[in-house]
Amino acid sequence: MIDKRVQGPSEAVADIHDGATVMIGGFGEAGSPIELIHALIDRGSKGLTVISNNTGSGQVGLAALLKAERVAKVICSFPRTANSTVFPDLYRRGKVELELVPQGTLAERIRAGGAGIPAFYTPAAVGTPLAEGKESRTFDGKEYLLERWLRADFALIKGRSADTHGNVVYHKTARNFGPIMAMAARVAIVQVRSVVQPGAIDPEVVVTPGIFVDRVVEVREPRHESELVAAGATYP
Repeated sequence: MIDKRVQGPSEAVADIHDGATVMIGGFGEAGSPIELIHALIDRGSKGLTVISNNTGSGQVGLAALLKAERVAKVICSFPRTANSTVFPDLYRRGKVELELVPQGTLAERIRAGGAGIPAFYTPAAVGTPLAEGKESRTFDGKEYLLERWLRADFALIKGRSADTHGNVVYHKTARNFGPIMAMAARVAIVQVRSVVQPGAIDPEVVVTPGIFVDRVVEVREPRHESELVAAGATYP
């Protein structure tokens, strides 16, 4: 019997090495694996390349990982939002590199990585600074840019529940990038509120099949980024 449970977030991220590429799920607060990110900070890994939708808020979660100067490069769509102050400061001081990617292109690059498609053409960013240095072709009279897949060593994802085999379901929009990141990473690590026995989740509602998941950790009372930010919390 395959049992993918690990004892806690620290064990789940114990082999994330210096220089690793790490995909981190979340769309703002929704689906952000706070406990796994904090465990990664405690792990001490540095020189990371992080692929995420944004750069976090306040001084917790992804923003805290950045503040600890563990991240060398960020590949994202929204490097600055209402409560993101850490990344803009680091970027201005030359402490972190940024690769800005339109959100739809980001999602498709990750999906392509999971599907084994090394590159594809898209009209997004044509005629903008983001097109500089990229190959372009014209199809049916319209210009398209060549974009390459994104793959990662690890993915940190937040689900609602999973069984011991790693089959995952999500809470509504908290699924966002989670399913495609699980497919595009060599090791997919998922934190969930509850871990159940095989058969307890209807196969018809499974979003991420266990074949794409390597580790499952139960976090029964996950912290919420917005509440931590509102309280002025910091990590560590």
